[in-house]
Amino acid sequence: MESKNLPWFVRKDIDGFFGLGLDNLIQFILIVTLCKTVCGLPDGLIFGRILPGAAVSILAGNIFYAWQARRLAIKTGHKDATALPYGINTVSLIAFIFFIMAPLYQETHNPELVWKVGLLACLGSGLIEFLGAFVGGTIRRLTPRAALLSTLAGIAISFISMEFTFQIYEKPLIAIVPMAIIFAQYFSRLRFPFSLPGGLVAVIVGSALAWALGAMKGGYNGTEGIGLHIPQFAGASILEILKSSFLLRYLSIIVPMGLFNVIGSLQNIESAEAGGDRYNTFSSLAVNGIGSMAAAFFGSPFPTTIYIGHPGWKALGARWGYSILNGVFVTVLCLTGTITFVLRWVPLEAGVAILVWIGIIIVAQAFRETPKEHAPAVALGLFPALAAWGTYLVETSLRAAGTNLYQLTLAPFQGSLAISGMLSLQSGFIFSSMILSSVGVSLIDRHFFRAALWLIAASVLSYLGIIHAYRIGPSGLSTELHLSASPVFTAAYFLCAVLFIAMSIWVRYEKLAKKPLEAEGPR
Repeated sequence: MESKNLPWFVRKDIDGFFGLGLDNLIQFILIVTLCKTVCGLPDGLIFGRILPGAAVSILAGNIFYAWQARRLAIKTGHKDATALPYGINTVSLIAFIFFIMAPLYQETHNPELVWKVGLLACLGSGLIEFLGAFVGGTIRRLTPRAALLSTLAGIAISFISMEFTFQIYEKPLIAIVPMAIIFAQYFSRLRFPFSLPGGLVAVIVGSALAWALGAMKGGYNGTEGIGLHIPQFAGASILEILKSSFLLRYLSIIVPMGLFNVIGSLQNIESAEAGGDRYNTFSSLAVNGIGSMAAAFFGSPFPTTIYIGHPGWKALGARWGYSILNGVFVTVLCLTGTITFVLRWVPLEAGVAILVWIGIIIVAQAFRETPKEHAPAVALGLFPALAAWGTYLVETSLRAAGTNLYQLTLAPFQGSLAISGMLSLQSGFIFSSMILSSVGVSLIDRHFFRAALWLIAASVLSYLGIIHAYRIGPSGLSTELHLSASPVFTAAYFLCAVLFIAMSIWVRYEKLAKKPLEAEGPR
């Protein structure tokens, strides 16, 4: 297929752009709001350094993944290839703000220092992501598809679909009609007049309803940060903070977040392949890591990542143009500081149903694109993500009440909620989900020794504190990353591994015992 026959943009890219662009917009709203209110950063740092730095990484990454998809289409002849979605990593964003930047600001009240330490954390996470590219292919080959997809399904059904569904039902007069429009087109493939994209129609209708009902009053009306902001190299600031002890101090947060991003990106690459687009693991992960490091070097403390959602964008008919549109859109917003200006005119509720639908598609794919006998293993893999979401709801509720788990302790929950179990399961949930689902697949296939190997891996990760180890501090939950961090789970998983090894030996013994009888035949 000649490249000149492939357009850079198709009409369905507009729908894909509305969904991905809105998702990225939400991340930047979080950045602006939390950096100001929680981390004490001034507008000069937020609009002059952080947002332009994020624009560098997002624009470069979106252009690469668009080029990668177009190249795949040319190579395979499948012109419907869809680019891997890419943007700010929400989990790292929240973790770095609440576990590193906010506590450091409370301790020092030095916004410049807070920003520099955030850059160091982002650089460390990006380096881990880049190094993960060298082993990512091996991890994909050894991990069952059900394990990779079920983790995404857990995140999709909780942190994406449910989170935005709550927002829709919080403002039903504004948001339910746009949701109906989006579902009508995406579920039934209804064509609107003039072939208008459903996402565009939903945003227009939702915005009109919001203004007509007076819901936009009292919203965003500031103009702070508006102006041209050119990205500036921040290497000197990173080098300065590298000479301090902050890297060792926050290593227990940086390392899990970096590993989390590697595994999450692997799962998204697997999801794309299940949807028909097979991308090179090494280059996809390497650019992912380079993007996060570029963000740090140009002033953003927040890593970027390959996003969840490829099946949804592909189902919309988006190809690679939506990725370019997203990169340009984000760049314009960040370099001009017009994020708050956009929110004066368009309510988020007008378009979040696109993200609800994306979550639905991801959950459906996890069951559809794995062997039907592995469906119970997919379901098993959902539990850790649901525990993480439950923990998020508890923490958010307590924070709204003016307290937290550290002040309240776990005692009030005893008898009504097994909160210590929930906290243990949510810690490192992306790894726990993979392991539980992999064990389920191995047992379904009667590969007891393989199940034992996964449980030994779980035992090692528990020992290192990557899963099931948590600490409740004044700033919230954090990972306990040290040797013998979770000895109870280390022992429990090891005992289960021994049990399955014994079962493997027994099954093999049974097979050997039956062979002579089968050879003799009936008497």
